[in-house]
Amino acid sequence: MSSVSADRELCIQAGNCVMVASEVFDQDDDGIVVVLADEVTGEAAEHAREAVKLCPASALTLRE
Repeated sequence: MSSVSADRELCIQAGNCVMVASEVFDQDDDGIVVVLADEVTGEAAEHAREAVKLCPASALTLRE
């Protein structure tokens, strides 16, 4: 199981996380990242891992 977190202060509203891991991340009305699932496994963890790589602001963290 992997733990997911986001630093909302760093988020630049790019939305890459939502595009690749919509089951894990969303955006609020201002476009700032919202974590939907604090803990992920399987395919959701793979998607979250990809979102972490794609985040231009390095606002996402995945701990294995």
